[in-house]
Formats: sequence, structure tokens, C-alpha cells
Amino acid sequence: MSENIKIQPLGERVLIRPLEEESRTSSGLYIPDTAKEKPQTGLVIAIGDEEDEIPVEVGQKVLFPKYTGTEIKIDGVEHLIMDAGDILAVVRD
Repeated sequence: MSENIKIQPLGERVLIRPLEEESRTSSGLYIPDTAKEKPQTGLVIAIGDEEDEIPVEVGQKVLFPKYTGTEIKIDGVEHLIMDAGDILAVVRD
């Protein structure tokens, strides 16, 4: 586990920290928090104990569906615990 996170997902679950969306449009207008949609990309922070069945690794950027997983706060930062099967893709920069 990275970042000294004290939560270890079990089974085929992953812990993801959603990445913030850009808060401005390309024309420079600020988007208020209430108008933003939930982030759909995140960083894998920890994986469950069934590592052989989980197709992602800690540190990878992933794409996941909106409104999936269980939201938790760790040290004041939003995270999601979700089934590894809910991850749609790995995002390569």
C-alpha cells in the first residue's frame, strides 16, 4: 500500500482517490462545485488481497462509471472503495 493508507481493501476491491476535474472552462469561466459532475478518473491507492484477480496496480490512473463504489474519507480526502470489475479502463498519459 502506498501513502501510508490505513485501509486495506478485501477481496477483489480497490481503493481509489478520485482526481479533481478542471474547475475552469477553456474560455476561462469558473465552474462552481455544485455544477460539477462527479469525477470519473482516479488513482489506485490500494488493491485487495486477491491481487491475482485484480487487473490494475497501485499508482495507475483509471476510468470508472459515475456513482459507483462506496465513498469514504481518509484524513479528510475523499476516496472510493469499489469492485475491481467496475473499473472501465486504465488511462495512459
